[in-house]
Amino acid sequence: MLPRIVSGLVALLLVGAMVTGCSGQPAPEPSTPSAPTFATDEEAFAAAEETYRAYVDATNAVDLADPATFASVFTLLTDDAAADARKQYSQMHAEAWRLSGARQVVLVAVREPTSEISVAALNVCLDVSDVEVVDPSGKSVVNTNRPDVQSIAVELTSSAESPTGLLITSIDGRDGEPTCDG
Repeated sequence: MLPRIVSGLVALLLVGAMVTGCSGQPAPEPSTPSAPTFATDEEAFAAAEETYRAYVDATNAVDLADPATFASVFTLLTDDAAADARKQYSQMHAEAWRLSGARQVVLVAVREPTSEISVAALNVCLDVSDVEVVDPSGKSVVNTNRPDVQSIAVELTSSAESPTGLLITSIDGRDGEPTCDG
């Protein structure tokens, strides 16, 4: 009878240990991937340019009729840039617009970051002359005053979720050097 009592107590202790989480070892600390750091400004600039070019490639692959194609754009964005893109692509899809043509990066130059969260900032000249957006009737919805080459300011921040180590936080028009005159 004693072996049955001992076996019962051992089983009860094991169940108690499992229920209370007592394993004799401290629980491992959850690991969160740390944001990458760059050894030099040149490395940060190269990662920023790679991220922006991947973004342009992703936007060139978008089919407004297929929201699944938006995902590769969204994975390269964060903060306001992500929210703005989600809103714009949802609206264009809902209005059944069609997108054709491709954007081409003409120039990418480093610029000083302008916000506390930005680790990299770019001045970009983007040729959009081949890009057309039309409504369901085939009428262009592109502003007739749109320049063929756009002057863009891009800010990026560190992210462990990005293969380049950076995500785009903002994309805005810009003035100044370098100029993107056509």
